[in-house]
Amino acid sequence: MTMRVFASIVLLPLVAAPVCAQSTDHSPKFEAADVHVSPPRNLTFFQGGVLRGDRYVLRQATMVDLIATAYGVDGSNVQGGPTWLETDRFDITGKVPAPTSPATINSMLQSLLRDRFKLVIHNGSKPMPAFVLTTGKGKLKLKEAEGPGDADCKYQGQPPAPGTVPSIAFACHHTNMEELTRNLHEWARDYLTDPVLDSTGLKGSWDFDIKWTPKMLLQEAGRDGISIFDSVDQQLGLKLERQTAPRPVLIVDSVNQKPTPNQPDLEKILPSQRPPQFDVATIKPATPGSQVHGGMSSGQINMQNTTLRSMIAFAWDLDPTDDEVLVGAPKWIDVDRFDILAKMVSDPSGGTGGNAPRIDIEDLRPMEQALLEDRFKLKAHMEDRPVSAYTLIAVNPKLRKADPLSRTRCIEGPGPDGKDPRIANPALNRLVSCQNMTMAQIGEELQRIGTGYIYASVLGATEIKGSWDFTLSFSSANLTQGTAEGGAVPPAGASAAPNASPTSEPNGALTLFDAVRKQLGLKLEKQRRPASVLVIDHIEEKPTEN
Repeated sequence: MTMRVFASIVLLPLVAAPVCAQSTDHSPKFEAADVHVSPPRNLTFFQGGVLRGDRYVLRQATMVDLIATAYGVDGSNVQGGPTWLETDRFDITGKVPAPTSPATINSMLQSLLRDRFKLVIHNGSKPMPAFVLTTGKGKLKLKEAEGPGDADCKYQGQPPAPGTVPSIAFACHHTNMEELTRNLHEWARDYLTDPVLDSTGLKGSWDFDIKWTPKMLLQEAGRDGISIFDSVDQQLGLKLERQTAPRPVLIVDSVNQKPTPNQPDLEKILPSQRPPQFDVATIKPATPGSQVHGGMSSGQINMQNTTLRSMIAFAWDLDPTDDEVLVGAPKWIDVDRFDILAKMVSDPSGGTGGNAPRIDIEDLRPMEQALLEDRFKLKAHMEDRPVSAYTLIAVNPKLRKADPLSRTRCIEGPGPDGKDPRIANPALNRLVSCQNMTMAQIGEELQRIGTGYIYASVLGATEIKGSWDFTLSFSSANLTQGTAEGGAVPPAGASAAPNASPTSEPNGALTLFDAVRKQLGLKLEKQRRPASVLVIDHIEEKPTEN
């Protein structure tokens, strides 16, 4: 593609270079800030970046997340820096005066990164992949918005019909191309692993509806599925293609892995807050045959046809498919189903009703624990017990030696060679490319990506030193008959066959165990090891009255 075509691409604003602490002594700062390493989670993802009352909260944020948020750029535009920039995670809570604009909060976060992490960055430019949005050859299917109005995109969430897979749908009004590209990248990150850039040349604002199938469910959906690329083409009359183009980037010159300590009197200035509570909760038996559905919005959660196992697993951050992680649970927690509508206590500082702040997942966990303890009289405790686990051993290693200066990271998508086996065989719907990882980090990554296959932590016993790059292509557990060592996928509450062996499926699916052995020359060997489990001491089948 020629450079002329990219002339209309909207580039993200960057900061003046170089950036250092001495040049911004008078920049806005948080009145106080709590900075600490994030606690480990079963699934880790960045959340927050929102103002709640007088507190600005970010959780499970990598340094890339923090820099991208502070300077208003996509994370892929943050280049350079030490190897840990995408692996170490931090929780940050900053106190701000009221009122404070979003731009000022971003400046406060920039100051915090300079003061507490000694961050130094400068501007640069680098040819990088991006998904470029252009006008298609056919008729434009967007409708020009009439009259004035604010940009508005609403999620059209509906329970899927029986025998179908769920889809993602939005109805948008008064939306310009810059907002569309930003939204597409946010909504469809499973497809759009790189930023989306506008090269349509379209001005003004538009009304449109768009609907597509999540990438991991595309194979299962069959002919009824539609990718984000086809939906953009067929429903909007636009074209979305992955290309390479020069992009402005932020280059990290230096940053400390360990932040400076919190101030000694932090608890006085920024006292710990009691987690939000549910004001009222309605619990009733689910309608037989109804669809499983759940969501959070406007200060409430709404779960339909849910089991107690799934609620307990979420509240205590457990793997809901792992029978061994929940001890002493009665069988009915997998059978009895409930509809639950719970509303938060009104928070004058955060708003109520339609203006209520979004419920934070980390706050929701203790809220659900309290709900279960109150309505189902649940009593439970954590303890270490032997569970099924895996040890990673070397057979015939096929890993590539890593550049020791490159960042430690894993992404969903092709590796440096650009090869994507999902095109020829959609049953291989998982493609993970990793760089500069030790054997211990590879074990951690296998547990993270191995949902339905691996439940406990993976212990490395390869005696292989150094750091490595690799690409792993396999099928998600729902497309195989493989889970614990490739055995049949058990229903919730049932354990996998203890001596089952890894297998590939006639539909072209490949288990994680086979992929690790064939593509990496490593083997996941099953063992019994102590791990933290939740022991149910008491739970009542019938909830207390509403």
